[in-house]
Amino acid sequence: MIKLSFHDLVHVTQGDTVADTLAKTADLAAHAEALGFTRYWIAEHHGLAGVASSATAVLIGHVAAATRTIRVGAGGIMLPNHAPLVVAEQFGTLDALYPGRIDLGLGRAPGGDGHVIRALRRTLQSGPNAFPSDVAELRNYFADDGKTGVVATPGAGAKPQIWILGSSLNGAKLAAALGLPYAFASHFAPDSLDQALKTYRREFRPSAQLAEPYVAAGLNVYAADSDEEAELIASSQQQFSVELLAGKPGELRPPVAGYRDRVGSQGVTTIDHVLRCSVAGGPAKIAAGFADFAERTKVDEIMVSSAIYDHRARRRSLEITAQVASQSIVESTGEADGGDRF
Repeated sequence: MIKLSFHDLVHVTQGDTVADTLAKTADLAAHAEALGFTRYWIAEHHGLAGVASSATAVLIGHVAAATRTIRVGAGGIMLPNHAPLVVAEQFGTLDALYPGRIDLGLGRAPGGDGHVIRALRRTLQSGPNAFPSDVAELRNYFADDGKTGVVATPGAGAKPQIWILGSSLNGAKLAAALGLPYAFASHFAPDSLDQALKTYRREFRPSAQLAEPYVAAGLNVYAADSDEEAELIASSQQQFSVELLAGKPGELRPPVAGYRDRVGSQGVTTIDHVLRCSVAGGPAKIAAGFADFAERTKVDEIMVSSAIYDHRARRRSLEITAQVASQSIVESTGEADGGDRF
């Protein structure tokens, strides 16, 4: 059966402090755990107004401490921003604190603009091999194979579950070549979804970590007790996406009734393009949306994302998602629960 995970950008909602936001993040993760979600991903972004996920490893520790069994990880660590040794030490520490529960998704995007890159004291390497070489170096620290000449302490011998993240064919090819699980960011960059999944599955090479392809893909989900309420709460994410693409990101705003009718043709184009992999509605509509997405992608895991202004509504959205997703996915794929494959 397809698994469910949750991807959290850690939006600061209008009227909240960062402290409020982090408390709600921990509460939502515990709620997701109780509802049977497999993992809780936390993104990395820098210099983005209204988003509090810049210190990703710290947040992972915060969420892992607030939960007991759910896997917690980075969706993802943007490796160009970090020395691989530092990542190995951070996630080696997390793996020691929460053994068997830590995921390390790796991405090649900087997670910020040129000003952010300079502020991070990093210089982006050029060429197609920069990211793959950093991934290899990081894995060598965990393996403690002597290839780096440095022992990561903590880190050597740690076993966080490593993923490759992406929104293009590059990540799909690298994940396939290394025999690693792959997560596609279709919740905000859906253009290459089908081609990337096809490439990953076609080119996959078994590894010590993974015997066969394993893929997750993002789906924006706004579930409520009625279609009308769901369409309303989805407008907060729509506002954020329109403002982000216009270069004016900010805190997550309250929902606006009829937002699509007010935002103009360019805003509607942005919503329909960026948020194309989305479903908003009551239980029946959510079930149909999950079934359609599962049938289209044949993924092993659906990575739910939902930027919802009201925390109670967000918790309710997860409840409805968990209630309807399992049945709709099984009916669509004809699968029964055969236990964990990964």
